[in-house]
Amino acid sequence: MLIDTHLHLIDRTRLSYPWLSGTPALDQDWTYAAYAALAKRMGITRALHMEVDVAANDIDNETCMVAQLMTQKDSLLCGAISSARPEDAGFDAFLEGLDKTTVKGLRRVLHVMPDDLSRAENFRSNIRKIGAAGLPFDICVAARQLPIACALADAAEHTRFVLDHCGVPDIASGEFESWANAITDLSRRPNVCAKISGITAYANPNWTLDTLRPYVEHIIQAFGWDRVVWGSDSPVCTLNASLEQWVAVTHALTIGASADELAKFHNQNATRIWNL
Repeated sequence: MLIDTHLHLIDRTRLSYPWLSGTPALDQDWTYAAYAALAKRMGITRALHMEVDVAANDIDNETCMVAQLMTQKDSLLCGAISSARPEDAGFDAFLEGLDKTTVKGLRRVLHVMPDDLSRAENFRSNIRKIGAAGLPFDICVAARQLPIACALADAAEHTRFVLDHCGVPDIASGEFESWANAITDLSRRPNVCAKISGITAYANPNWTLDTLRPYVEHIIQAFGWDRVVWGSDSPVCTLNASLEQWVAVTHALTIGASADELAKFHNQNATRIWNL
C-alpha cells in the first residue's frame, strides 16, 4: 500500500495558476482521472492533494475541488494539503474556518518568496498556531534556504514540519556536500520529517538510478525510517521522467529495506503525520 503525499491536480477551467504560463511543459490540465488510471496500476492506494500555488482568491476553491473529488466512488484522494498565507492579518479566521475533514495540512511555498518572510514574528506565530490546531506544515524551500527551514522549525518546536522534495538538491550540477550537511543539521530537529518526492525534476534528463541514490540514501540515513514519507510530485516529476519511472525508481532505491521499514515509508508514517 503506497500513499502518495504530494499529488498536484491542475484544472485551468476552475482555478487560476499565476506561475503556470512560465512553465510551458506543465501548462495544461492534469486531471484526477488520468492520474488515478496510472496510480491504481502501480499500487498507489491513497493520495493527498498538494496545493498548486493558485491565486490567493482561489485557495478555498481549490480545497472545494479536492473535497468534491474525494466523494467520487473509489476515490484515491484522502485529503488536501491546502495553501495558506501565514503572513496575512486574517490568518486566524482562515485557520478557524478550515474543514478538517478535507484539509489535513498546510503549505506556503517559500522558495518563491523573500527569505525574510518566514523570519517575521507574525509568520512564526501563525505557524505555531498551525501546530496547535493539530495540522502539519510542509516546508517548500530551495537547497540554499535549508538554514531558514531550521530556524522556522526551532521557532515552532511544537509544530510538525515536512520537508518537501528532499530539500530540492541541485542534482543536475552534482552538488552534494553542502546540501547533505544542511540536511543533517535539519534532521536534528525531531519535529521535522522529510518527503522523498519527485527529485528526478532536479536532475539532468539523462539521470540514472545511481545519480539519485546518494540523495535518497542520505535523507533516509539522516531522518531514519520513522520520519520519511513518499510523494510523486506529479505532474512536476514528468519534467525529466514519468510517474511510472519515479515509482519504479523508488522501489529500486529501497530494495534492501525491511518489510517494517517499507511499511513506515510507504504508508504508516504518512497516516500518522496527516492523521489519515
